[in-house]
Amino acid sequence: MSSIDSRRRFLQTLGWTGLGGVLARSRLFSAPMLARSPAVSPVFEKVPASSTGISWVHSSGLSPEMWLPETLGAGCAFLDYDNDGWMDLYLVNSGRCDFWTPSPPLRNALYRNNRDGTFTDVTLKAGVPGDAYGMGVAVGDYDGDGFPDLYVTQYAHSILYHNNGDGTFTDVTAKAGVAAPGWANSAVWFDYDNDGRLDLFVCRFVDYDKTKDIFCGNVITRERMYCEPSAYRPMPSWLFHNNGDGTFTDVSKESGIAQHLGKSFGVVAADINNDGWIDLYVTNDTVANFLFANRGKGKFEEIAPLAGVGLSVFGRPRSGMGVDAADYDNDGWIDLFEANVDHEFFSLYHNDKNEAFSDVALPTGIAAATRTMSGWGLKFFDFDNDGNIDLLLCNGYPDTTVERRSEDVKYLEPMLLFRNTGKGFENVSLQSGPDFSRPLAARGMALGDFDNNGAVDFVVCQNNDAPILFRNNAASENHWLGVRLIGKRGNIDAIGAKVTYQAGDLRRHQFKIGGGSYLSSHDPRMVLGIGKRTKIDWLEVQWPQPSGKTERFTDLPIDRYVTIVEGEGKWK
Repeated sequence: MSSIDSRRRFLQTLGWTGLGGVLARSRLFSAPMLARSPAVSPVFEKVPASSTGISWVHSSGLSPEMWLPETLGAGCAFLDYDNDGWMDLYLVNSGRCDFWTPSPPLRNALYRNNRDGTFTDVTLKAGVPGDAYGMGVAVGDYDGDGFPDLYVTQYAHSILYHNNGDGTFTDVTAKAGVAAPGWANSAVWFDYDNDGRLDLFVCRFVDYDKTKDIFCGNVITRERMYCEPSAYRPMPSWLFHNNGDGTFTDVSKESGIAQHLGKSFGVVAADINNDGWIDLYVTNDTVANFLFANRGKGKFEEIAPLAGVGLSVFGRPRSGMGVDAADYDNDGWIDLFEANVDHEFFSLYHNDKNEAFSDVALPTGIAAATRTMSGWGLKFFDFDNDGNIDLLLCNGYPDTTVERRSEDVKYLEPMLLFRNTGKGFENVSLQSGPDFSRPLAARGMALGDFDNNGAVDFVVCQNNDAPILFRNNAASENHWLGVRLIGKRGNIDAIGAKVTYQAGDLRRHQFKIGGGSYLSSHDPRMVLGIGKRTKIDWLEVQWPQPSGKTERFTDLPIDRYVTIVEGEGKWK
């Protein structure tokens, strides 16, 4: 029996039927199918680059040689680098490496938010152009001085930019000891040992350089295609401990991280078992994913196979790419999401407690909607501020030649938007505006409320094309509260905090996770939606360890941002 036949038989046992060669759901599942009526006004709309001042374009160097890194970047980030309360934008480009010397030279871009819907390129003044073949970016205030720093992942070494607090950055990679030689992808800042300082996890992809490049394609015609990662050796990722003096120690081996060889694309940091220690979920391409359970005392245990998140429902490794974590059903336990390549199905992993997960992508309809998709940037967030956590997916196939071999898979693919109804997910992509029908070469995606109206916007970075900024029009009818958390005893970015709030009959919570998506970082503020309700009765913040204390706040405003500092007992 072919692998396709075995998949089909398995799906039919779960209530799926074959209609004209396409798998469709039977009445066993009541999740709504793809909505087909376009809305009068778009939920999200593309902001023209001509009106924003963003002229930067990603250049990957797509070449006849088809070097593997060419089609896998790049990432982006929303951050407030100058602490003026407005989200700025950082975009990662490719650059000089052993297989390419672009002429003229390429650079990354830092765009300052002008607070009027436009941005100004301040890259050279700030000193953050990158210095290799860029992949992604992780934002975190590693020295706790109140200004966010930038870790830019690259091939074949990465770079740490320290924010000087005066609009400039300094390359401190050598001093910090975080160059991570090799091919780095996604990275995340989080406090793994609960000492109040942000540590750094960096995903490493395959063992690759120009001398190790492998021919993939038609050996007779010599027609190339981009290799699948299965052609290359897996490698260990990095974990760097923050020493508190501007330096880091590579603790990959002693922590247990380096024992597990992967081909890592995405990472999210979250406490999946509610034990007060931040864990790591890492997606791998063509080898099993990792779920590094933090056991304290600087040790991690890899539990993905036992937890049910390492392999597909068919017991096979997949092409894990985009990843995120959130408590989408408000049961108090963080769930996980993984995007894969076409015909492997994406996974929505429900947290069943006791370090076990169930893949519910089939009954929710997500598996059907993503059958021919390849997913990269993705995020859980409440796009309409009704209090329920929704899901945005950005897609695109990684090989430019795929349409020569496949009828139903395209290189350029549309985005998908799933609305959380409180009882399940509804695919509202076709109701969300014409831009959700536009095929993209999407890779990184970052969330950020760039106009400070409480409706969370996003930016998509395309491979070898211009980024696209999307404005959120969906939340204008609903009320909200934006919260910026600042840790004192715990890490300054408050990764690991839990915010619970009550607004009349609505009681919800959000967890402050680290990372998520692909190659990208997000607006650090939390937006709490309350729908049509006009008052928030109270809000509680459970701070991350080492304190773990809970503070309650009342007399809160709505439709604005507030700042809450750990231990001060008031908002401002």
